Amino acid sequence: MIIKDVQIPVRDGIKIAARMYLPEGEGEFPTLYAASPYRYETDDLPANAAVFPWRETGPIEWYIDHGYAYVHSDVRGTGNSEGDYGLLDTNEQNDLYDVIEWIGAQEWSNCKVGGIGQSYYCMSQWFMGIVNPPSLACIAPYDGMIDPYRDSVYHGGVYCGFMPFWYNMIRVNNAHRAAGQSDGKLLEKDLVLEMVKRQTIDDWWQERTALHRINEIQVPVLNIGVWGKVGLHLRGNLMAHDKLTAPKRLIVTGGKNVAEAVHQFDKPEFHEIHFLPFYDRHLKGVENDEESKPSVSLYIGGRDEYRDEENWPVERAEYISYYLNGNNTNSLNSLNDGGLSPEQVNSDNNSTSYQYPDPQWVLGTAAMGPQGPDPIRRQLTFTTDPIEGGLEITGPIVLEIYASSDQPDTDFVVKISDQLPQSPEDREKGLQPRSIPVAKGWLKASHREVDDSLSTDTQPFYAHTTPQPLVPGEVYKFQIEIWPISHFFAPGHRLRLEIANGDSPLTDQQFAHQYLPHKKGSDTFYFSDEHPSHLKLPVIS
Repeated sequence: MIIKDVQIPVRDGIKIAARMYLPEGEGEFPTLYAASPYRYETDDLPANAAVFPWRETGPIEWYIDHGYAYVHSDVRGTGNSEGDYGLLDTNEQNDLYDVIEWIGAQEWSNCKVGGIGQSYYCMSQWFMGIVNPPSLACIAPYDGMIDPYRDSVYHGGVYCGFMPFWYNMIRVNNAHRAAGQSDGKLLEKDLVLEMVKRQTIDDWWQERTALHRINEIQVPVLNIGVWGKVGLHLRGNLMAHDKLTAPKRLIVTGGKNVAEAVHQFDKPEFHEIHFLPFYDRHLKGVENDEESKPSVSLYIGGRDEYRDEENWPVERAEYISYYLNGNNTNSLNSLNDGGLSPEQVNSDNNSTSYQYPDPQWVLGTAAMGPQGPDPIRRQLTFTTDPIEGGLEITGPIVLEIYASSDQPDTDFVVKISDQLPQSPEDREKGLQPRSIPVAKGWLKASHREVDDSLSTDTQPFYAHTTPQPLVPGEVYKFQIEIWPISHFFAPGHRLRLEIANGDSPLTDQQFAHQYLPHKKGSDTFYFSDEHPSHLKLPVIS
Protein backbone atom coordinates (compact mmCIF):
# COMPACT_ATOMS: atom_id res chain seq x y z
CA MET A 1 0.00 0.00 0.00
CA ILE A 2 1.27 3.47 -0.93
CA ILE A 3 0.15 6.60 0.91
CA LYS A 4 1.45 9.38 -1.29
CA ASP A 5 1.25 12.64 0.60
CA VAL A 6 1.52 12.39 4.37
CA GLN A 7 2.01 15.57 6.41
CA ILE A 8 4.11 15.01 9.53
CA PRO A 9 4.17 17.84 12.12
CA VAL A 10 7.49 18.68 13.78
CA ARG A 11 8.33 20.66 16.90
CA ASP A 12 8.06 24.19 15.46
CA GLY A 13 4.75 23.57 13.68
CA ILE A 14 6.22 22.99 10.22
CA LYS A 15 4.87 19.96 8.36
CA ILE A 16 7.27 17.55 6.67
CA ALA A 17 5.81 15.79 3.64
CA ALA A 18 6.42 12.08 3.11
CA ARG A 19 5.37 9.14 1.02
CA MET A 20 4.74 5.88 2.90
CA TYR A 21 4.99 2.36 1.56
CA LEU A 22 3.44 -0.35 3.74
CA PRO A 23 3.47 -4.14 3.26
CA GLU A 24 0.16 -5.84 2.61
CA GLY A 25 -1.75 -7.14 5.62
CA GLU A 26 -1.84 -6.20 9.26
CA GLY A 27 1.12 -6.23 11.51
CA GLU A 28 3.78 -4.17 13.22
CA PHE A 29 6.43 -3.49 10.63
CA PRO A 30 10.02 -2.28 10.95
CA THR A 31 10.57 0.90 8.94
CA LEU A 32 13.32 2.16 6.66
CA TYR A 33 13.51 5.95 6.56
CA ALA A 34 15.04 8.06 3.76
CA ALA A 35 15.25 11.87 3.71
CA SER A 36 16.57 14.23 1.00
CA PRO A 37 15.74 17.39 -0.99
CA TYR A 38 15.15 15.33 -4.16
CA ARG A 39 11.31 15.11 -4.04
CA TYR A 40 9.79 11.74 -3.28
CA GLU A 41 7.96 11.83 -6.64
CA THR A 42 11.29 10.66 -8.10
CA ASP A 43 10.45 7.23 -6.71
CA ASP A 44 8.24 6.84 -9.78
CA LEU A 45 11.18 7.27 -12.17
CA PRO A 46 13.20 4.41 -13.66
CA ALA A 47 16.45 3.54 -11.93
CA ASN A 48 18.75 5.09 -14.53
CA ALA A 49 21.92 6.58 -13.06
CA ALA A 50 22.83 8.34 -16.30
CA VAL A 51 19.56 10.30 -16.43
CA PHE A 52 18.29 10.39 -12.84
CA PRO A 53 21.45 10.23 -10.67
CA TRP A 54 19.66 11.26 -7.46
CA ARG A 55 17.19 8.41 -7.25
CA GLU A 56 19.30 7.01 -4.43
CA THR A 57 16.73 5.26 -2.23
CA GLY A 58 17.58 1.66 -3.07
CA PRO A 59 14.93 -0.83 -4.29
CA ILE A 60 11.88 0.31 -2.33
CA GLU A 61 9.37 -2.27 -3.59
CA TRP A 62 11.88 -5.07 -2.94
CA TYR A 63 12.09 -4.05 0.72
CA ILE A 64 8.29 -3.91 0.98
CA ASP A 65 8.20 -7.49 -0.33
CA HIS A 66 10.60 -8.39 2.49
CA GLY A 67 8.26 -7.07 5.17
CA TYR A 68 9.58 -3.54 5.68
CA ALA A 69 7.65 -0.29 5.71
CA TYR A 70 9.48 2.49 3.86
CA VAL A 71 9.03 6.21 4.57
CA HIS A 72 10.56 8.71 2.14
CA SER A 73 10.36 12.38 3.15
CA ASP A 74 11.25 15.68 1.51
CA VAL A 75 13.47 17.61 3.89
CA ARG A 76 12.25 20.98 5.16
CA GLY A 77 11.68 23.55 2.43
CA THR A 78 11.89 21.09 -0.50
CA GLY A 79 9.37 19.10 -2.50
CA ASN A 80 6.05 19.14 -0.65
CA SER A 81 7.45 20.04 2.77
CA GLU A 82 6.92 23.40 4.44
CA GLY A 83 9.60 25.77 5.71
CA ASP A 84 12.92 26.98 4.33
CA TYR A 85 15.64 24.66 3.09
CA GLY A 86 18.87 25.01 5.07
CA LEU A 87 21.21 22.27 3.81
CA LEU A 88 21.56 19.99 6.85
CA ASP A 89 21.14 22.85 9.32
CA THR A 90 19.93 22.41 12.90
CA ASN A 91 16.24 22.64 11.94
CA GLU A 92 16.68 19.84 9.42
CA GLN A 93 18.51 17.72 11.98
CA ASN A 94 15.72 18.23 14.52
CA ASP A 95 13.16 17.27 11.87
CA LEU A 96 14.89 13.90 11.46
CA TYR A 97 14.39 13.23 15.17
CA ASP A 98 10.72 14.26 15.08
CA VAL A 99 9.83 12.29 11.95
CA ILE A 100 11.50 9.13 13.27
CA GLU A 101 9.56 9.43 16.53
CA TRP A 102 6.34 10.00 14.55
CA ILE A 103 7.04 6.79 12.61
CA GLY A 104 7.72 4.89 15.83
CA ALA A 105 4.35 5.98 17.23
CA GLN A 106 2.24 4.69 14.29
CA GLU A 107 0.02 1.69 14.91
CA TRP A 108 1.57 -0.19 11.97
CA SER A 109 5.12 0.33 13.34
CA ASN A 110 7.10 -2.06 15.52
CA CYS A 111 8.84 1.06 16.95
CA LYS A 112 12.13 0.28 15.20
CA VAL A 113 13.43 2.55 12.45
CA GLY A 114 16.58 2.23 10.35
CA GLY A 115 18.17 4.79 8.06
CA ILE A 116 18.67 4.03 4.38
CA GLY A 117 20.02 5.74 1.28
CA GLN A 118 22.96 7.10 -0.66
CA SER A 119 24.70 10.49 -0.89
CA TYR A 120 22.39 13.15 0.63
CA TYR A 121 20.29 10.35 2.12
CA CYS A 122 23.52 9.07 3.66
CA MET A 123 24.43 12.51 5.03
CA SER A 124 20.97 12.61 6.62
CA GLN A 125 21.68 9.27 8.25
CA TRP A 126 24.80 10.54 9.97
CA PHE A 127 22.62 13.18 11.63
CA MET A 128 19.86 10.64 12.38
CA GLY A 129 22.44 8.82 14.45
CA ILE A 130 23.76 12.01 16.04
CA VAL A 131 20.33 13.29 17.21
CA ASN A 132 19.62 9.69 18.35
CA PRO A 133 15.81 9.47 18.63
CA PRO A 134 14.61 6.55 20.80
CA SER A 135 12.93 4.77 17.87
CA LEU A 136 16.11 4.70 15.78
CA ALA A 137 17.62 1.20 15.90
CA CYS A 138 20.37 1.38 13.27
CA ILE A 139 21.73 3.32 10.29
CA ALA A 140 23.33 2.09 7.07
CA PRO A 141 25.04 5.14 5.50
CA TYR A 142 26.11 4.38 1.92
CA ASP A 143 28.46 6.73 0.05
CA GLY A 144 28.09 9.99 1.97
CA MET A 145 30.41 12.72 3.28
CA ILE A 146 30.55 14.06 6.85
CA ASP A 147 32.32 17.39 6.27
CA PRO A 148 30.95 19.51 3.37
CA TYR A 149 33.76 22.05 3.53
CA ARG A 150 36.71 19.63 3.42
CA ASP A 151 35.05 16.77 1.53
CA SER A 152 33.51 18.77 -1.31
CA VAL A 153 33.47 22.57 -1.53
CA TYR A 154 37.05 23.40 -0.50
CA HIS A 155 39.39 20.45 -1.05
CA GLY A 156 42.44 21.35 0.98
CA GLY A 157 41.14 24.92 0.78
CA VAL A 158 40.93 24.77 -3.04
CA TYR A 159 37.46 25.78 -4.29
CA CYS A 160 35.49 23.09 -6.15
CA GLY A 161 32.31 24.15 -7.93
CA PHE A 162 30.40 20.88 -7.66
CA MET A 163 28.15 21.65 -4.68
CA PRO A 164 27.15 25.14 -5.89
CA PHE A 165 26.34 23.51 -9.25
CA TRP A 166 24.46 20.75 -7.38
CA TYR A 167 22.40 23.27 -5.39
CA ASN A 168 21.29 25.13 -8.49
CA MET A 169 20.21 21.81 -10.01
CA ILE A 170 18.22 21.07 -6.84
CA ARG A 171 16.56 24.47 -7.19
CA VAL A 172 15.55 23.67 -10.76
CA ASN A 173 14.33 20.18 -9.83
CA ASN A 174 12.10 21.69 -7.16
CA ALA A 175 10.86 24.66 -9.21
CA HIS A 176 10.28 23.35 -12.74
CA ARG A 177 7.33 21.24 -13.82
CA ALA A 178 5.90 20.02 -17.12
CA ALA A 179 3.38 22.25 -18.89
CA GLY A 180 -0.04 22.14 -17.26
CA GLN A 181 1.26 20.96 -13.88
CA SER A 182 1.12 23.09 -10.75
CA ASP A 183 4.09 25.30 -9.99
CA GLY A 184 6.95 23.84 -8.01
CA LYS A 185 8.72 25.24 -4.97
CA LEU A 186 11.34 28.00 -5.11
CA LEU A 187 14.29 27.51 -2.77
CA GLU A 188 14.74 31.14 -1.75
CA LYS A 189 17.95 30.95 0.29
CA ASP A 190 21.08 31.70 -1.70
CA LEU A 191 23.15 28.83 -0.39
CA VAL A 192 25.58 29.20 -3.30
CA LEU A 193 26.45 32.68 -2.02
CA GLU A 194 27.02 31.22 1.46
CA MET A 195 29.38 28.56 0.10
CA VAL A 196 31.32 30.99 -2.09
CA LYS A 197 31.78 33.72 0.50
CA ARG A 198 32.69 31.41 3.41
CA GLN A 199 36.19 30.49 2.24
CA THR A 200 37.30 29.32 5.69
CA ILE A 201 35.72 27.17 8.38
CA ASP A 202 33.18 29.07 10.50
CA ASP A 203 30.02 28.34 12.50
CA TRP A 204 27.95 28.01 9.31
CA TRP A 205 30.11 25.13 8.09
CA GLN A 206 30.43 23.58 11.55
CA GLU A 207 26.65 23.42 11.93
CA ARG A 208 26.47 21.22 8.82
CA THR A 209 29.50 19.07 9.69
CA ALA A 210 28.88 15.67 11.24
CA LEU A 211 32.60 14.92 11.65
CA HIS A 212 33.02 16.37 15.15
CA ARG A 213 29.85 14.67 16.39
CA ILE A 214 30.27 11.18 14.93
CA ASN A 215 31.12 9.82 18.38
CA GLU A 216 27.60 10.80 19.54
CA ILE A 217 26.12 8.01 17.38
CA GLN A 218 25.04 5.10 19.58
CA VAL A 219 23.13 2.74 17.25
CA PRO A 220 24.84 0.05 15.13
CA VAL A 221 26.30 1.37 11.86
CA LEU A 222 26.80 -0.42 8.55
CA ASN A 223 29.07 2.03 6.72
CA ILE A 224 29.68 1.44 3.00
CA GLY A 225 31.98 3.66 0.94
CA VAL A 226 33.01 3.63 -2.72
CA TRP A 227 36.65 3.99 -3.82
CA GLY A 228 35.60 5.88 -6.95
CA LYS A 229 33.94 8.76 -5.08
CA VAL A 230 37.12 10.78 -4.62
CA GLY A 231 36.32 14.48 -4.32
CA LEU A 232 32.93 13.99 -2.68
CA HIS A 233 32.02 11.09 -0.37
CA LEU A 234 34.89 8.62 0.07
CA ARG A 235 36.78 10.55 2.75
CA GLY A 236 33.61 10.89 4.83
CA ASN A 237 32.87 7.17 5.00
CA LEU A 238 36.47 6.34 5.89
CA MET A 239 36.93 9.08 8.48
CA ALA A 240 33.54 8.32 10.05
CA HIS A 241 34.54 4.71 10.61
CA ASP A 242 37.71 5.83 12.33
CA LYS A 243 35.78 8.19 14.66
CA LEU A 244 32.76 5.96 15.40
CA THR A 245 32.53 4.46 18.87
CA ALA A 246 29.21 2.66 18.23
CA PRO A 247 29.10 -0.94 16.90
CA LYS A 248 30.34 -0.59 13.33
CA ARG A 249 31.30 -2.32 10.11
CA LEU A 250 33.04 -0.80 7.10
CA ILE A 251 32.83 -2.00 3.50
CA VAL A 252 34.49 -0.13 0.62
CA THR A 253 33.36 -1.23 -2.84
CA GLY A 254 35.17 -1.07 -6.15
CA GLY A 255 32.69 1.31 -7.80
CA LYS A 256 34.80 3.45 -10.14
CA ASN A 257 32.65 6.58 -10.44
CA VAL A 258 29.34 8.29 -9.66
CA ALA A 259 27.33 6.17 -12.10
CA GLU A 260 28.69 2.85 -10.80
CA ALA A 261 28.06 3.89 -7.20
CA VAL A 262 24.40 4.68 -7.96
CA HIS A 263 23.95 1.62 -10.14
CA GLN A 264 25.18 -0.88 -7.55
CA PHE A 265 22.89 0.67 -4.90
CA ASP A 266 19.90 0.19 -7.22
CA LYS A 267 20.47 -3.57 -7.43
CA PRO A 268 18.43 -5.81 -5.11
CA GLU A 269 21.34 -8.29 -5.21
CA PHE A 270 23.62 -5.70 -3.59
CA HIS A 271 21.09 -5.10 -0.81
CA GLU A 272 20.49 -8.80 -0.30
CA ILE A 273 24.20 -9.37 0.32
CA HIS A 274 25.01 -6.32 2.44
CA PHE A 275 21.99 -4.45 3.79
CA LEU A 276 19.16 -6.93 4.32
CA PRO A 277 20.98 -9.11 6.91
CA PHE A 278 21.92 -5.94 8.82
CA TYR A 279 18.34 -4.62 8.84
CA ASP A 280 16.92 -8.07 9.65
CA ARG A 281 19.18 -8.32 12.69
CA HIS A 282 18.60 -4.87 14.13
CA LEU A 283 15.03 -4.09 13.04
CA LYS A 284 13.43 -7.54 13.10
CA GLY A 285 15.59 -9.27 15.70
CA VAL A 286 16.47 -12.11 13.31
CA GLU A 287 19.24 -14.36 14.65
CA ASN A 288 21.85 -14.37 11.90
CA ASP A 289 25.60 -14.03 11.55
CA GLU A 290 25.57 -10.24 11.07
CA GLU A 291 27.39 -9.42 14.29
CA SER A 292 30.16 -11.95 13.62
CA LYS A 293 31.09 -10.58 10.20
CA PRO A 294 34.52 -8.96 9.69
CA SER A 295 34.68 -5.37 10.89
CA VAL A 296 36.30 -4.18 7.64
CA SER A 297 36.05 -5.45 4.06
CA LEU A 298 37.95 -3.69 1.28
CA TYR A 299 37.93 -4.03 -2.48
CA ILE A 300 41.55 -4.16 -3.62
CA GLY A 301 41.97 -2.38 -6.96
CA GLY A 302 44.38 -4.11 -9.34
CA ARG A 303 43.64 -7.43 -7.64
CA ASP A 304 39.89 -7.16 -8.34
CA GLU A 305 38.96 -8.89 -5.10
CA TYR A 306 37.68 -8.14 -1.61
CA ARG A 307 39.74 -8.74 1.52
CA ASP A 308 38.68 -8.67 5.16
CA GLU A 309 40.68 -6.63 7.65
CA GLU A 310 40.50 -6.12 11.41
CA ASN A 311 40.63 -2.33 11.33
CA TRP A 312 40.76 0.88 9.31
CA PRO A 313 43.24 2.38 8.75
CA VAL A 314 44.89 -1.02 8.35
CA GLU A 315 47.33 -1.25 11.25
CA ARG A 316 49.59 -3.80 9.57
CA ALA A 317 50.39 -1.37 6.74
CA GLU A 318 54.06 -0.36 6.83
CA TYR A 319 54.72 3.23 5.81
CA ILE A 320 57.58 3.46 3.32
CA SER A 321 58.90 6.74 1.91
CA TYR A 322 59.37 7.15 -1.84
CA TYR A 323 61.64 10.11 -2.63
CA LEU A 324 61.35 12.50 -5.54
CA ASN A 325 64.44 12.99 -7.69
CA GLY A 326 65.53 14.72 -10.88
CA ASN A 327 66.58 11.65 -12.89
CA ASN A 328 64.59 11.08 -16.08
CA THR A 329 62.69 7.82 -16.44
CA ASN A 330 62.22 8.11 -20.23
CA SER A 331 58.87 6.36 -19.76
CA LEU A 332 56.48 9.21 -20.60
CA ASN A 333 56.25 12.81 -21.83
CA SER A 334 55.87 15.50 -19.15
CA LEU A 335 57.44 18.81 -18.21
CA ASN A 336 60.24 17.19 -16.21
CA ASP A 337 59.90 13.36 -16.27
CA GLY A 338 61.32 13.06 -12.75
CA GLY A 339 61.99 9.90 -10.78
CA LEU A 340 60.54 8.36 -7.62
CA SER A 341 62.31 5.71 -5.54
CA PRO A 342 62.34 4.15 -2.03
CA GLU A 343 65.81 5.58 -1.44
CA GLN A 344 67.19 9.06 -1.92
CA VAL A 345 68.97 9.42 -5.25
CA ASN A 346 71.56 12.02 -6.06
CA SER A 347 71.08 13.76 -9.38
CA ASP A 348 72.31 16.85 -11.18
CA ASN A 349 68.85 18.39 -10.80
CA ASN A 350 67.77 19.07 -7.21
CA SER A 351 64.72 21.15 -8.11
CA THR A 352 62.25 21.70 -10.88
CA SER A 353 60.00 24.66 -11.71
CA TYR A 354 56.99 25.28 -13.85
CA GLN A 355 55.18 28.41 -15.00
CA TYR A 356 51.43 28.76 -15.02
CA PRO A 357 49.13 29.01 -16.76
CA ASP A 358 50.95 26.95 -19.36
CA PRO A 359 50.36 28.29 -22.89
CA GLN A 360 49.75 24.74 -24.16
CA TRP A 361 46.87 23.99 -21.78
CA VAL A 362 43.62 23.64 -23.73
CA LEU A 363 41.16 21.99 -21.33
CA GLY A 364 41.98 22.93 -17.78
CA THR A 365 45.57 21.75 -17.36
CA ALA A 366 45.32 19.17 -20.16
CA ALA A 367 47.39 19.84 -23.29
CA MET A 368 47.15 18.34 -26.75
CA GLY A 369 49.38 15.48 -27.87
CA PRO A 370 49.51 13.02 -30.77
CA GLN A 371 46.74 10.99 -29.10
CA GLY A 372 44.51 14.00 -28.44
CA PRO A 373 43.92 15.69 -25.05
CA ASP A 374 46.80 14.77 -22.75
CA PRO A 375 46.46 15.37 -18.96
CA ILE A 376 50.15 14.91 -18.05
CA ARG A 377 52.12 16.34 -20.99
CA ARG A 378 52.37 19.80 -19.40
CA GLN A 379 52.48 18.79 -15.74
CA LEU A 380 55.23 17.65 -13.39
CA THR A 381 55.63 13.90 -12.92
CA PHE A 382 57.77 11.67 -10.69
CA THR A 383 57.68 8.01 -11.66
CA THR A 384 59.16 4.81 -10.21
CA ASP A 385 61.11 2.21 -12.12
CA PRO A 386 59.05 -0.83 -13.16
CA ILE A 387 57.92 -2.47 -9.92
CA GLU A 388 59.35 -5.91 -9.23
CA GLY A 389 56.99 -8.38 -7.64
CA GLY A 390 54.11 -5.90 -7.35
CA LEU A 391 53.23 -3.32 -4.70
CA GLU A 392 50.00 -2.93 -2.71
CA ILE A 393 49.16 0.47 -1.22
CA THR A 394 46.24 0.47 1.24
CA GLY A 395 45.50 3.43 3.48
CA PRO A 396 45.90 7.22 3.72
CA ILE A 397 48.85 8.76 1.85
CA VAL A 398 50.90 11.88 2.59
CA LEU A 399 53.04 13.89 0.20
CA GLU A 400 55.65 15.81 2.19
CA ILE A 401 57.09 18.27 -0.28
CA TYR A 402 59.40 21.27 -0.18
CA ALA A 403 58.33 24.08 -2.48
CA SER A 404 58.48 27.81 -3.06
CA SER A 405 56.47 30.22 -5.18
CA ASP A 406 56.95 33.70 -6.56
CA GLN A 407 53.33 34.35 -5.54
CA PRO A 408 51.73 34.91 -2.09
CA ASP A 409 49.64 31.78 -2.60
CA THR A 410 49.45 28.75 -4.86
CA ASP A 411 47.52 25.49 -5.19
CA PHE A 412 48.84 21.95 -5.20
CA VAL A 413 46.76 19.39 -7.09
CA VAL A 414 48.46 16.00 -6.78
CA LYS A 415 47.53 12.62 -8.19
CA ILE A 416 48.86 9.09 -8.08
CA SER A 417 48.46 6.89 -11.14
CA ASP A 418 49.19 3.28 -12.01
CA GLN A 419 51.30 3.52 -15.17
CA LEU A 420 51.10 0.41 -17.36
CA PRO A 421 54.01 -1.04 -19.35
CA GLN A 422 54.49 0.36 -22.86
CA SER A 423 56.00 -1.21 -25.95
CA PRO A 424 59.32 0.23 -27.20
CA GLU A 425 57.64 1.03 -30.51
CA ASP A 426 54.97 3.23 -28.91
CA ARG A 427 57.60 4.90 -26.72
CA GLU A 428 59.65 5.80 -29.80
CA LYS A 429 56.55 7.38 -31.35
CA GLY A 430 56.18 9.63 -28.29
CA LEU A 431 52.82 8.13 -27.30
CA GLN A 432 51.88 8.28 -23.64
CA PRO A 433 51.70 4.98 -21.74
CA ARG A 434 48.28 3.89 -20.54
CA SER A 435 47.61 4.72 -16.91
CA ILE A 436 44.90 4.41 -14.25
CA PRO A 437 44.38 7.29 -11.78
CA VAL A 438 44.04 5.84 -8.28
CA ALA A 439 44.38 8.71 -5.77
CA LYS A 440 44.10 12.50 -5.50
CA GLY A 441 44.94 15.24 -3.01
CA TRP A 442 44.77 19.03 -2.82
CA LEU A 443 46.18 21.87 -0.76
CA LYS A 444 45.99 25.64 -1.04
CA ALA A 445 49.40 26.76 0.22
CA SER A 446 47.96 29.46 2.50
CA HIS A 447 45.81 26.78 4.20
CA ARG A 448 48.84 24.67 5.22
CA GLU A 449 48.21 25.04 8.98
CA VAL A 450 47.20 21.71 10.48
CA ASP A 451 44.89 21.02 13.40
CA ASP A 452 47.16 19.08 15.76
CA SER A 453 44.21 17.67 17.70
CA LEU A 454 43.00 15.71 14.66
CA SER A 455 46.12 15.31 12.49
CA THR A 456 48.16 12.11 12.47
CA ASP A 457 51.50 11.23 10.93
CA THR A 458 49.66 9.62 8.04
CA GLN A 459 46.72 11.99 7.58
CA PRO A 460 47.15 15.75 8.04
CA PHE A 461 43.97 17.57 9.02
CA TYR A 462 43.92 21.23 8.01
CA ALA A 463 42.40 23.89 10.25
CA HIS A 464 41.16 26.15 7.40
CA THR A 465 40.61 29.07 9.77
CA THR A 466 43.50 31.51 9.29
CA PRO A 467 45.12 31.53 5.82
CA GLN A 468 48.82 32.40 5.91
CA PRO A 469 50.27 34.00 2.75
CA LEU A 470 53.61 32.78 1.44
CA VAL A 471 56.75 34.88 1.37
CA PRO A 472 57.68 34.77 -2.33
CA GLY A 473 60.88 32.78 -2.85
CA GLU A 474 60.92 31.21 0.61
CA VAL A 475 61.05 27.41 0.77
CA TYR A 476 58.26 25.75 2.82
CA LYS A 477 57.58 22.16 3.81
CA PHE A 478 54.00 21.20 2.93
CA GLN A 479 52.15 18.11 4.14
CA ILE A 480 49.55 17.27 1.52
CA GLU A 481 46.76 14.83 2.35
CA ILE A 482 46.12 12.37 -0.46
CA TRP A 483 42.81 10.58 -0.06
CA PRO A 484 43.18 6.89 0.87
CA ILE A 485 43.34 4.07 -1.65
CA SER A 486 43.62 0.31 -1.78
CA HIS A 487 45.40 -0.60 -4.99
CA PHE A 488 47.83 -3.24 -6.21
CA PHE A 489 50.46 -2.11 -8.70
CA ALA A 490 51.19 -5.26 -10.71
CA PRO A 491 54.73 -6.41 -11.56
CA GLY A 492 56.18 -4.29 -14.35
CA HIS A 493 53.82 -1.37 -13.65
CA ARG A 494 55.04 1.99 -12.34
CA LEU A 495 53.69 4.26 -9.63
CA ARG A 496 53.48 7.86 -10.86
CA LEU A 497 53.06 11.09 -8.90
CA GLU A 498 51.61 14.05 -10.83
CA ILE A 499 51.73 17.68 -9.66
CA ALA A 500 50.05 20.80 -11.06
CA ASN A 501 48.15 23.76 -9.65
CA GLY A 502 44.89 22.85 -11.36
CA ASP A 503 43.08 19.98 -13.03
CA SER A 504 40.82 19.30 -15.99
CA PRO A 505 37.18 18.40 -16.64
CA LEU A 506 38.69 15.69 -18.82
CA THR A 507 40.08 13.88 -15.79
CA ASP A 508 37.99 15.20 -12.89
CA GLN A 509 34.57 15.65 -14.52
CA GLN A 510 32.10 17.37 -12.18
CA PHE A 511 34.71 17.57 -9.41
CA ALA A 512 37.17 19.73 -11.36
CA HIS A 513 38.39 22.95 -9.74
CA GLN A 514 37.88 26.37 -11.29
CA TYR A 515 41.14 27.98 -12.42
CA LEU A 516 41.03 31.44 -10.85
CA PRO A 517 42.48 34.65 -12.38
CA HIS A 518 45.09 35.24 -9.67
CA LYS A 519 46.87 31.96 -10.50
CA LYS A 520 49.67 33.36 -12.65
CA GLY A 521 53.28 32.76 -11.63
CA SER A 522 55.95 30.11 -11.06
CA ASP A 523 56.41 27.38 -8.44
CA THR A 524 59.57 25.42 -7.65
CA PHE A 525 59.82 21.98 -6.04
CA TYR A 526 62.96 20.76 -4.25
CA PHE A 527 64.40 17.28 -3.70
CA SER A 528 67.80 16.92 -2.07
CA ASP A 529 69.36 15.88 1.23
CA GLU A 530 68.39 19.28 2.60
CA HIS A 531 64.89 19.12 1.11
CA PRO A 532 63.90 15.41 1.01
CA SER A 533 60.49 15.61 -0.69
CA HIS A 534 58.78 12.23 -0.46
CA LEU A 535 55.58 10.23 -0.55
CA LYS A 536 54.61 8.27 2.56
CA LEU A 537 52.98 5.11 1.21
CA PRO A 538 51.13 2.49 3.31
CA VAL A 539 52.54 -0.76 1.95
CA ILE A 540 50.87 -4.13 2.56
CA SER A 541 53.34 -7.02 2.34
